[in-house]
Amino acid sequence: MKIQLLFFGIATDLVGENSVFIELKSAATISKLKKELLSKYSKLKNIEDFAIAVNEEYAENDLVLQENDVVAIIPPVSGG
Repeated sequence: MKIQLLFFGIATDLVGENSVFIELKSAATISKLKKELLSKYSKLKNIEDFAIAVNEEYAENDLVLQENDVVAIIPPVSGG
């Protein structure tokens, strides 16, 4: 199954891309995707935690991804 990943903030710098397409096994969950991302893009380990949004809505770890989903990787944001 093919999905699009969008990287924001520092995640873009760590990965070196702002958008990529990847292939996943069917019935992949957000939890499995996070493991795959950390394996493929080891520099993401420099971010303690990052949020995931699927099709513009924040997603929990047990959400099952579907073909052609757009997944945003959103690093923690701080500011004042």
